Amino acid sequence: MDFALTPEQIATRATIDAWMSDKFPPEEVRRFDQAHEMPTHLLAGFGELGLLGAPFPERFGGSEADWITVTAIQERLGYHSAVAAAIYSITVDFGGMSLMTYGNDEQRERLMPDLVAGRSGFALALTESTAGTDAAAMRTSASPVEGGWRINGRKTWISCADAAQWLVTPCRSRRGSVGREGISIFMVPRHAPGIHMTKLPKIGNQSMTSWDIAFDDVFVEQANLMGPQDDGFRCLMSTLGYSRAGQAANAIGQAQAAVDMTLSHLRERHQFGAPLSQFQVLRHRAADMQMRVDQARLMLYRLAWMIGRGDRCRKESAQAKILASEALQYVTHHGMQILASTGYAAESDMNRYWRDGRLYTFGEGANEMLRDLIAREMGL
Repeated sequence: MDFALTPEQIATRATIDAWMSDKFPPEEVRRFDQAHEMPTHLLAGFGELGLLGAPFPERFGGSEADWITVTAIQERLGYHSAVAAAIYSITVDFGGMSLMTYGNDEQRERLMPDLVAGRSGFALALTESTAGTDAAAMRTSASPVEGGWRINGRKTWISCADAAQWLVTPCRSRRGSVGREGISIFMVPRHAPGIHMTKLPKIGNQSMTSWDIAFDDVFVEQANLMGPQDDGFRCLMSTLGYSRAGQAANAIGQAQAAVDMTLSHLRERHQFGAPLSQFQVLRHRAADMQMRVDQARLMLYRLAWMIGRGDRCRKESAQAKILASEALQYVTHHGMQILASTGYAAESDMNRYWRDGRLYTFGEGANEMLRDLIAREMGL
């Protein structure tokens, strides 16, 4: 395993740095966060840069890059902005990889070109009030009718749904089924009649909007059934494998930004006649922060290498997500302590890293559940 970035990957990171500094600089990140608005313009920009097509075939406008390239993109976007990385990952992981993994040829030909070009956004409408970590407890139903299906139910905490043209929506498609059986996945047009959305207030990730979505007798054509009917749970797990890798990359990008901000503060802030960087307890705390990030990054890039090889990696995706999310919690907790009032100020980036980072230990599967998944994969 060689995780050294290639010259092409390094150039891609530099392109992201330049583009984000110009199109979504730190002051704009703060403004969108304070306004609780989503920077929907980023998606088209990612398409123009060719970032969205990284893992996809050339016939759709992609570049057929390996998954380490995708991971490097996600991490660097997360370094600049959590919502930028989220928009990218939701589009690529929930939309593109779902289409490529279990969509059919007609669906890929119809939807992939607009996705790669940044003209079409996607969201995963999975969580329900009674089905969060236990995704198989979903109740939203899809009933067969002439020409397609009627969907009824409610999804909640659906990220970036307002910027999506398509909702990847798992439903219970076989009457009376329970658990993992009888679930199908549908590509639902977000503006379809019968869809009603309510924005949900929260304490962090303010520019990554979250929505409660009611499906009231929503008609979906048969052509929008994704994967095998009644066997969609297996497909859903493959989607979550990719999305956990993306979330880990986003978290590591944010964590590195928080470490770098802490290092700047330690060098610049003076107390008792010396810079804070001269106090051993703070120097060691900074070292621990960077070690946590580097440890998580190594696991993440091993996962990316395995994804590129086509290996089964349920355990590794869970490990990467846990390590990254808990590294982010660790560095933002101690970053806030070291920056003190400077970090506690409303306009502080550390304040935002701290608030936003709380999501990641339960988003895309609670870490407690993922630890149990890892144990099962170990044969326990």
